[in-house]
Amino acid sequence: MAPFKKEKPLHSILAGTTAGAIEAFATYPTEFVKTRSQFGGKREGPITIIRETLRTKGVTGLYSGCSALVVGNAVKAGVRFVTYDHFKGLLADSEGKVSAPRSLVAGLGAGMTEAIFAVTPSETIKTKLIDDAKRPNPQYRGLIHGTVSIVKTEGILGIYRGLFPVMMRQGANSAVRFTTYSTLKQFVQGVARPGQTLPSTITFGIGAIAGLVTVYTTMPLDVVKTRMQSLEAKAQYRNSFHCAYRIFTEEGILRFWTGTTPRLTRLVLSGGIVFTVYENIIRLLDGREITE
Repeated sequence: MAPFKKEKPLHSILAGTTAGAIEAFATYPTEFVKTRSQFGGKREGPITIIRETLRTKGVTGLYSGCSALVVGNAVKAGVRFVTYDHFKGLLADSEGKVSAPRSLVAGLGAGMTEAIFAVTPSETIKTKLIDDAKRPNPQYRGLIHGTVSIVKTEGILGIYRGLFPVMMRQGANSAVRFTTYSTLKQFVQGVARPGQTLPSTITFGIGAIAGLVTVYTTMPLDVVKTRMQSLEAKAQYRNSFHCAYRIFTEEGILRFWTGTTPRLTRLVLSGGIVFTVYENIIRLLDGREITE
């Protein structure tokens, strides 16, 4: 295992925020479909949601709440990479190496941090905008108006609804994703291309596999998160545990994997796009890679 090289925080932030913004916009329709499918009530398949949205709202309907996710995803990715790099630096051994378990802990820490500072507010606003958009007469006119309205009616805690499941999901997301990515990357570099910089196609493939693993291991947390951030959550659920209990007892265990297909599509593409864009920007900034 190669020694860990600590990246400059400013470089991590610049590369991370750019990668996050590009990935969010490119994959947003899959996020829209995933979120819509996870709301309570009548079950709708991905194709039905897309067809109905295009019929009633047009192509722009598939981008309802997009601005909230793009901004949040940019901040999230910046926070994720800089904190992951920081935690890996703290957990590296005397030889500068970071084992898979320590990488897992670093990813968990990065995920918890991003959940507090970026993901929960942006995800809550995005979810409420999507939920509101399917109403006959939507009350939110966009990101700014929606955010102001939510804060005005629910207070600052209104954009932090679902913090616990978001922290659990993001911690698990980052832990699984970074560990899978780092382990696969080290394996490929050690066996197939020792001492060489990996081309973007291989980086994309490794990132996509990391996204695939992440989806199936964290899907239940994502469903609970979406329900807790919906417009009706306050009236239906006392807390995240009560939400999970009601889903399990009233809708069955398979409901926890609702939205897997669109989320799988997004995270596979996301993993490839984010890591590829990130590492290419890092190379442009200082001529070397970050995740060693």
